Amino acid sequence: MSGNTFGVLFRFTTFGESHGPAIGCVIDGVPPRLALNEADIQVWLDRRRPGQSRFTTQRREPDTVRILSGVYQGQTTGTPIGLLIDNVDQRSHDYGDIAESFRPGHADYTYHHKYGIRDPRGGGRSSARETALRVAAGAVARKVLGGVSVRGALIQLGSHAIDRARWDWNEVNNNPLFCPDAVAAAQWADTLDQVRKAGSSIGAVVEVVAEGVPLGLGAPVYDKLDADTAKALMSITAVKGVEIGEGFAAAALSGEANADEMRAGPNGTVRFLSNHAGGILGGIATGQPIVARMAVKPTSSILTPRRTVDVNGNEVEIFTKGRHDPCVGIRAVPVAEAMVACVLADHLLRHRGQCGG
Repeated sequence: MSGNTFGVLFRFTTFGESHGPAIGCVIDGVPPRLALNEADIQVWLDRRRPGQSRFTTQRREPDTVRILSGVYQGQTTGTPIGLLIDNVDQRSHDYGDIAESFRPGHADYTYHHKYGIRDPRGGGRSSARETALRVAAGAVARKVLGGVSVRGALIQLGSHAIDRARWDWNEVNNNPLFCPDAVAAAQWADTLDQVRKAGSSIGAVVEVVAEGVPLGLGAPVYDKLDADTAKALMSITAVKGVEIGEGFAAAALSGEANADEMRAGPNGTVRFLSNHAGGILGGIATGQPIVARMAVKPTSSILTPRRTVDVNGNEVEIFTKGRHDPCVGIRAVPVAEAMVACVLADHLLRHRGQCGG
């Protein structure tokens, strides 16, 4: 199977399945002499960890990470960093009754026909369990980025969006929904309780903002910073749409309204009057905050019986058991942060390689 490696200079390869003994990754290209220990990674994994509230899957995984290589006496050595996370709370028997059927909305059908074999336990390699490794790689990427801030928030649950006038970054860590609007978070909790009790699911929109990104990161044409960011976010399980800056709303603006006008700033700098471009022009960072959003579909594993076919082409009805997120978009917030951090770390190293500094 190809497609398990992400990045150019800062690159990581993940391995493992949802119900295998462990999942892991190898991160290459990390500069030497960066301070790094397991606690630096664990703090980010704990934000994504399942079973922390009634709004996420009740699978109990501590997601304890072990550093196997690439670090000596608390510093990176410049060699590949190996990370391993044990799976400790698998319930593979939940999938025994549906091993021969294709779950609607899942990768079962496409995996089966592409490879001729698949691991039906929790989706195997296609499971969101894999995203824990992205968060781990993102923790290392943050070390490479230094003072760059990468923060994410849930800004829409189903059709219910936040009030941006009430946006408070401090509120994101005060509720289990990563919501920056305290009023919306309370309303969403009621909505999610209804969805969960009905055995259904709901989609969401996640926004990531990166601040302190150096002017000039990125490259034109095929390696644009926004193109790589879009790929990174689109590669996350259940993501079906990505936009940068004004995104699709830019289609409704005039050229005058959409242009980010500039004025002279102090000491020869430039001051932008708006940020419709989301901090990227021509694929290169402007120095403004980079703003990206992704749409996450409703969790495909729901309790409602659905029609499908089995591996022999027979029409059947499927009932999905197991423990699943009523809104997978909630735990996607730290994953989205991590992927943006990995893209920025990769482009930072690529920029230094070509332009120095």
